[in-house]
Amino acid sequence: MNNSNKEKAYSWVVVALLWVVALLNYMDRQMLSTMKVAMMGDIQELETAENFGRLMAVFLWIYGLMSPMAGLIADRINRKWLIVGSLGVWSGVTLAMGYAASFDQLYALRALMGVSEALYIPAGLALIADYHRGNTRSLAVGIHMTGLYFGQALGGFGATVAHTWTWQTAFHSFGLVGIVYSVVLLLFLKEKRTPEIKPKEPARFASGLKSVRHSLGMLLGTISFWVILFYFAAPSFPGWATKNWLPTLFSESLGIDMSVAGPLSTFTIALSSFIGVIGGGILADRWITRNLRGRIYTGAIGLTLMIPSLILLGFGHSFAYVVGGGMLFGIGYGMFDANNMPILCQFVSPRHRAAGYGLMNMTGVFAGAFITSWLGKSTDAGNLGHDLALLAIPVALAVVLQLITLKPNVADKTED
Repeated sequence: MNNSNKEKAYSWVVVALLWVVALLNYMDRQMLSTMKVAMMGDIQELETAENFGRLMAVFLWIYGLMSPMAGLIADRINRKWLIVGSLGVWSGVTLAMGYAASFDQLYALRALMGVSEALYIPAGLALIADYHRGNTRSLAVGIHMTGLYFGQALGGFGATVAHTWTWQTAFHSFGLVGIVYSVVLLLFLKEKRTPEIKPKEPARFASGLKSVRHSLGMLLGTISFWVILFYFAAPSFPGWATKNWLPTLFSESLGIDMSVAGPLSTFTIALSSFIGVIGGGILADRWITRNLRGRIYTGAIGLTLMIPSLILLGFGHSFAYVVGGGMLFGIGYGMFDANNMPILCQFVSPRHRAAGYGLMNMTGVFAGAFITSWLGKSTDAGNLGHDLALLAIPVALAVVLQLITLKPNVADKTED
């Protein structure tokens, strides 16, 4: 095998290595949400929904606030070491949560997890984008994103482990898996940067601030990036809504018990998102060889599918309408998810991509925090379906802005 074929093969090894990291990233953050009942006997503060909500919210707010900083860091240091360190720290935090004896200890550890997990996604996606510069980028990113979906689903097994053994065993087990896997990454993951974008040697503090200002100026000084930010945030409203409220909606709309609605809704979204992210990745990679807007058109198709799906989910009361809406939503969201970083790469050079995705991640998380609270009030008022359907409006606006505004000149921007 010549060097070119070896490099091509290794580019997929990188996707496989980081797929596991993505899985652990979501699994470790999600498992806490399933173990509330198991933990209440030892930590009484968790008996109140308000305290449990605080525990979940602190992760989101710190994760969101850290995301832009995480991107700026990833653009300036060796991403392999950042990924390995991030995984090692959040896995250590997961392990330590098994030793927590008070609410305050859990709260502090959950906050630290928000910092460490935020460091991964911008660095991981930027590294994949650098390894996949040709017509494999969307598929590579899409495959990586399925790791997040599987991790979210596997997080539910924390409750199974807690029920079979103890909640402490659940945290200890999953934490140890991540720590061991960080050693695997240490041995097999390699950084990749072209010479012209290789990070500079550590500079003085003033020079570092100037570099950060330059990156933010490059990103926030262009209309295209603001449109990409909105394009990313708009589907995040219904995206987080389905993560947090779809089981409730399935239960209310179909008149079924939550024990049935929960698995049905999560399986529906997981399966359809997998189809969408793989199909959307393949379609975009083929389309861009014939048209520079191929990735943008693929993302727009995904968002367009989400519009009728939200109406079906919001107003449907039959199995076919509600589950069909969920399937349509997952396919559309998967097509959108596979092309976020690839679209960013058409407008932002490698030197600023992690920072760009960090800002995108922040807007998405804050959108999720807002919509989760808003739909909670809607549920109490009996308006969950109606208000979920209203989220089709910002999605439709994102489609229009994207198609009118985003007109790339290249398939992969390499210079500022």
